[in-house]
This record gives sequence, C-alpha cells and structure tokens, in this order.
Amino acid sequence: MTRWPRMIALADLNSFFASIEQLDHPEWRGRPIGVTNGDRGTCIITSSYEARAYGIKTGMRVKEASALCPGFIQAPSRPGRYTQVSSAIMTSLEDITPDIEIFSVDEAFLDLTHCQSYYDSTAHEMGRLIKQTIFRASGLLCSVGISGDKTTAKYAAKQHKPDGLTIIDPWEAEARLADVPVTDLCGISDGIGAFLKARGVATCGQMKGIPISAVAQRFGNPGRRLWLMAQARDPAAVKQDTAPAKTLGHGKVIPPDTRSRELLSMYFLHMAEKVGRRLRKNGLEAQTFGIGLKTQLGGLGTKCRTVQATNDGYTIYRLAEDFLDNRWAGEGCFQVQINALDPRPVAQQSDLFESDNTPADGVNSVIDAINEKYGAFSVHRAKLIGRSEMPDVISPGWRPSGHRESIDY
Repeated sequence: MTRWPRMIALADLNSFFASIEQLDHPEWRGRPIGVTNGDRGTCIITSSYEARAYGIKTGMRVKEASALCPGFIQAPSRPGRYTQVSSAIMTSLEDITPDIEIFSVDEAFLDLTHCQSYYDSTAHEMGRLIKQTIFRASGLLCSVGISGDKTTAKYAAKQHKPDGLTIIDPWEAEARLADVPVTDLCGISDGIGAFLKARGVATCGQMKGIPISAVAQRFGNPGRRLWLMAQARDPAAVKQDTAPAKTLGHGKVIPPDTRSRELLSMYFLHMAEKVGRRLRKNGLEAQTFGIGLKTQLGGLGTKCRTVQATNDGYTIYRLAEDFLDNRWAGEGCFQVQINALDPRPVAQQSDLFESDNTPADGVNSVIDAINEKYGAFSVHRAKLIGRSEMPDVISPGWRPSGHRESIDY
C-alpha cells in the first residue's frame, strides 16, 4: 500500500439540521422539509434533499417554498439538539485520530497521515471508517473527501452528496483541480475571484500564470496560501486549538425598517446581556465595544469605552442607549450588533480606588447559575419578556468548547 506524505479528510454531514429533524421525526423521512428560525421563521436555514429536488434552497422564503412544493413541511430549528449531536460526532471521531479540527457544527477535518501505518488501510478504507463511526454515533449519513491537503479534501467532499466518498490522490490533485473555477474552493470569495479574473485567473489551473507575489501583495500571507491552494498544495495544518477571542459579539436581524426607539432599545438590551453572559462564562471582560445598526442607507456604528473593563450586560447596554440618543436619527433598521472589541481575561487585581466586587457581580453570578441550570434567559430583565419570540440560532463559529461554544438566544 502506497503511503501518502499527507492524508487529510473532511467529513461533511449531509443537510445536517434537516437530517436530524427527519431522524427524530420518522414520519418526516423521505419528505420535503425546511428548517426555519422558530415557528414564525419566514426564511429557510436548510432543507432536506427531498425539498431540494423541488428547487427549495437556503435563504428561500417559506411562502415561496410552499408554492414550489405543496407538501412542504416547516420544521422549527432546535440548536440545542443540533449541537448535542455534533458534539457526539466530534467525540466519536477522536477514536480514529486525535488530530481533528472542528470546522463548523457539521464539518470536521481529520489528519490521517499518522494513522496510515496504525490502521494499515487505504484512503477508501479510512473514508468508510469515518462514515461508519459517524453513523454509529448519530444515525446520520455524511459525505467524506480525502486528499493530500485541506482545500482539496473539502472540495472532494462536495462532489458526491449525499452519502458520498471521494478520494483525490495527492499526485493527481493538481490535474483534478485544473479546470475547477477558483471560486469553488473554500476561502475564495466572489470578491477575491473578481480580483483574480481581472488578472486572467478563472480556473485553478490558470493560477500558475500569475506570480505568487501578485496575490501576496494584495492579500498578504493568505494570498500566498490561495495561490498554493489552487495547485492542491494548501500548506495549512489541521488545527486543534481554538485561537483566543479577538472579538466577541452578538447581532440580531430584526424586522425590516424598524424605527421604534423602544423596540431597538429592547433588541440592544438583549444583545448586551448575551455579550455580557458570554464574557463571564469564559472568564473575560472588555473595555471597548462596537455598537452598530444596519439601515436601509447603510451601516451606522461607533466604538465606545467603559470607564473600567466589564462583563456586565447592563453596563454594555447603557453604551447602546447613548448610541441611540446621539448617533441614530430615526432611520429604518434591519439589524442590531454589539461587539466586545478587546476581550481579555478578567483582571485579578482591581484598580486602586475600585472595590473588588460591585453589586452587579453578585447579581450576575446568581442569575448565571440559575440560567445555567434552567436554560438561558430563564431569569432576565423585565424589558426582555418579549424575547421568547426571538428563536435561538447556532453561531457560525460554533465549537463544542471555549468561547465559541455559543448558541445565540
């Protein structure tokens, strides 16, 4: 058996949220369903393959989906359940290799390089082992791509869905990618694609036609990686550690053209309490915060600082109130956002004239303990009573531990 210099796999759960709903609701198996944010969700997060056969896709309105498919079933999302299944899957993969990078709630890279001798298995056998392991842990099918680098493995996993297994041998990878549009590779957005197209690069095989310095000059070190990715030479390693938080925030898409000061204030309080709770959960605090709105006329935002570093939601909320009073002129809004821009570990020693604890510290500790036991926002400020209508969603950067272990309530 030929040993590969590197063997990287990407496991991609097929239509993950919808598949879990069909697993838990046997009567929905084989039927077209779409997952939405709560019972009142109007936009489809993901859909089953049966629904996709009707042209139903992510981002489509439920009304349009129902028109395309009279038997369409709307399934309210259950992020807690999805993260539970994801965590079980990621844990099970550790039985194959400890070298795992959780890429998202439904994707994971596995570095199998050192497993080749241990298992004495081919890439196809390793792929089947990954699929069997995931099925035993969750009852779900997945697609697996295996190649000699991360980018090519991810591309391979997309080729045969659902329940696919695609192997691209490292010595064949560059030729396999040659005619593939560069924008089909993970990390190359339409904006980067336009930059490359202006320089004669539309497919991966054309990347060699420009010097690596041309991409590096525009995009820095990530540009050098992009140049190598297109030639199936992605140097990126499978990373196990989650980098420390550079920023930490929460945002909420709200009804279009919202102009109610009271409603905006309530949404900002909700986001501020979420940011504060997440900072406290991870032993962090911050002093600089970004407060923002997205309006029909563009983004509106500001950076502001508290007197002392804080992780108290109400203190953060007062910054948002000041923002509304002084920066917002009544424009219609469709999103609110609060970011902690300089999160760092809670200081062990307070400033000279500051007491070690404030009343808020004790209150927050009690509320956090209650919410940890009975569910987030079981106890909250009266102004947030209406938040029950705000469905919870999984953070795009979710991980099963650390500061990214976040479901947005």
